[in-house]
Amino acid sequence: MRDQYNEELDSMRTSLLLMAGLVKDSISKGTLALLTCDLSLAEQVIAEDNVIDTIQHDLDARGLNLMARQQPVASDLRTLVTGFRMSADLERMGALANHIAKLARMRFPGCAVPAELIPTIEEMGRTAVLIIDKMASVIEHRDIVRALEIETDDDQMDILHRKIISTLLADDWAHGIETAIDMTLLARYYERCADHAVSIARRVYFLVTGEYASPKA
Repeated sequence: MRDQYNEELDSMRTSLLLMAGLVKDSISKGTLALLTCDLSLAEQVIAEDNVIDTIQHDLDARGLNLMARQQPVASDLRTLVTGFRMSADLERMGALANHIAKLARMRFPGCAVPAELIPTIEEMGRTAVLIIDKMASVIEHRDIVRALEIETDDDQMDILHRKIISTLLADDWAHGIETAIDMTLLARYYERCADHAVSIARRVYFLVTGEYASPKA
């Protein structure tokens, strides 16, 4: 019975890793669709958000079933509870990728991103993918050292976010209010994606140590 129980817990972690991989792929493809005005790719990202949602619903159902049957305590209960919360964070990250793709679709056939902001948005996309990749490694290996590193990685995303906002507020902004709103929301999508990765990293830290990592100042 214990072996089967451990196999089910491992299966749930596998589902979390699958979600993380799909989120990483969606952010990458959503960014590419946005910057290349690729409607087909944007539609693909939007459709794949349903896959991420389905995995989350299945994972939560399995976790609740396992709690009802096994009535776990101590570290096993911590594993299940943190799993629920991580799956919720991953679902939100998938939704943010979906929003990026929908912006690409809404402004098609034009490009939603003004030329001078393309390098910064490219960098935000790359940073998000790197953070998600590290986050997946943290989940897989329960690596608390790398979990703490994600806090620092998030600082870089915050810098890029502030750079976008500064550009929008500059006196020489020439693209109007509608584009400014688009870019404000877009920058927020990437910034929030990184925040969810930080949340997951902190949950893994708690799972391993039983203590909460101190949030950055």
